Amino acid sequence: MKIQTIADLERLSRDYSAKLYYPERIKVNIGMASCGIGAGAQASYKRAVENLSDDKNIEICRTGCIGFCEEEPLVEVLSKGKPRVMYRHITEDKIIEAIEDYKNQEFKKKLVLGQMKDPRSILEDELENPQAHIPAIDGIPYLEEIPFYRQQVKVALRNCGYIDPEQIEEYIARGGYFAFLRSLGEMSSREIIATIKESGLRGRGGGGFPTGIKWETCAKHRGERYIICNADEGDPGAYMDRSVLEGDPHSVLEGMLIAGYAIGSKEGFIYVRHEYPLAVKRLITAIKQAESYGLLGDNIGGSDFSFRIKISTGAGAFVCGESTALMASLEGKVGRPRAKYVHTVEKGFRNMPSNLNNVETYSNVPVILLKGSKWYAGMGTQRSKGTKVFSLVGKVNNTGLVEVPMGISLREIVYDIGGGIPKKKEFKAVQTGGPSGGCIPERYLDLGVDFDELTKVGSIMGSGGMIVMDQDTCMVDVARYFLDFLKEESCGQCNPCREGIKQMLDILTDICLGKGKDGDIELLEELGAMIQKFSLCGLGTSAPNPVLTTIVYFRDEYEAHIRDKKCPAGVCKALFYYEIDKEKCTGCQVCARKCPQEAITGEKKKIHVLDQSKCIKCGICYEACKFDAVVVK
Repeated sequence: MKIQTIADLERLSRDYSAKLYYPERIKVNIGMASCGIGAGAQASYKRAVENLSDDKNIEICRTGCIGFCEEEPLVEVLSKGKPRVMYRHITEDKIIEAIEDYKNQEFKKKLVLGQMKDPRSILEDELENPQAHIPAIDGIPYLEEIPFYRQQVKVALRNCGYIDPEQIEEYIARGGYFAFLRSLGEMSSREIIATIKESGLRGRGGGGFPTGIKWETCAKHRGERYIICNADEGDPGAYMDRSVLEGDPHSVLEGMLIAGYAIGSKEGFIYVRHEYPLAVKRLITAIKQAESYGLLGDNIGGSDFSFRIKISTGAGAFVCGESTALMASLEGKVGRPRAKYVHTVEKGFRNMPSNLNNVETYSNVPVILLKGSKWYAGMGTQRSKGTKVFSLVGKVNNTGLVEVPMGISLREIVYDIGGGIPKKKEFKAVQTGGPSGGCIPERYLDLGVDFDELTKVGSIMGSGGMIVMDQDTCMVDVARYFLDFLKEESCGQCNPCREGIKQMLDILTDICLGKGKDGDIELLEELGAMIQKFSLCGLGTSAPNPVLTTIVYFRDEYEAHIRDKKCPAGVCKALFYYEIDKEKCTGCQVCARKCPQEAITGEKKKIHVLDQSKCIKCGICYEACKFDAVVVK
């Protein structure tokens, strides 16, 4: 079947809506993005199929990530006329129990995360809800009432966790490809670009450049134009783009189609990390399905617009996330950045006008065209409109993928959504923007998160990584870690980045080893300023951020390392040792049992002793002690 009109889409949407929202059989949706698979969802899926494949009343399906990675594997179970229930931690040994729980309508609290309202797409909220009459389950909250989800607004993530990413029909059932076909038949290129400009959408890849202006500029230049999607997500702790590609690849394809029509392009490329095999697999499937329905290829929808998309996998170089380096790699050349005085919208891929946006940016585009620019611009702040997806990781209770309106405070993200710091420890800092982002201290927790506010305190939005750190984090070591990463990922093309980062790293390493000396802090500041000013590309200009912000906000830790030869957090092994506090030790023997070196001795209910000559400072005793009797000296 080739889709030619909106009516064709509407018929297909109606046919699959019932199967998606209120199936006659019990439908079991197992979250099988990388996070779910890593937590054991593949084994759960296999067990369910092996045990229930002969049961004609049960259908076992796969979905993407619904965001709450801390509770993976997540399994949703639903059927017509009954509540939709989300089960948590459903590993191989619990999958059959969870399905039986749903069949019997028991809803054991140890298994259930929450019940779900009919999860209509953000594009379909005006439609009648056939599940609305179903009474709520006593004592089981709706997902929307759970703190992790309460403040989220899912636009880019609107379909992740709700559809099978390898079934284009389910994407269409949730409003997919309607924006593209309507724009193709009812809007001019200028009208599309004007809508994107009015929405205030800024690039979500890190730079934050206004998307509509980029499209408009690219469309003005003559020559073969290209649409490029940057899916080269290389930040440690970041997995926003990966989750969208794994859970909703068609939203990216549709965004690229709209962009292609708007700027007059016939060809698009998705540059995705080789380390994302599941994302690549689902993209390949999505492209083939879109082609089979006539939504990619020649004369789409009976028009004179033709568009094709190809996938290119990168070799893991972090610098290839930079636009010019990415395009060089796409051409088969060494991925090295070039000077920015010639913009890629004028001369980019193959020296032709090229529009590059990232995964999240493209996934926002269909929603903006269907819901309107005013609707999108109504969220966020004056200069940062809409929502932003963050991967919330580190020392926080509720790790996962969150999408929130721009302007929400760091405190709300860390404490309301993230549930605060584990083990009642103190918050120390949060790093935003990946390895080149700054570390923001507690006094700025009420800062609104948007492009401009983060820059004011020395950090960046970046692509959306957010790493939380607690009292046991050494900020000097954090700066050293990220600088070590950036040194390895520098392309080495320009002296300030290649040599400057190495010099800063050498100084930081000496400080962590107890070899720091007076003047090192000032030298780090001088080197950082030089690298920021003279580096060729964004990797170099932002690389000193972790060092400079930790010096500004945690200078006392640097001074303790240099002058007192101590690491207050007990991380830099050359600068601390563990000791047992005699007044707090209860003689429970937990530390002695867990010590791999047998360095701790003592009888039960008597004070224990730690032999420093045997201690390797692994920290196991420190983490194991429930009475804070193991202390850092």
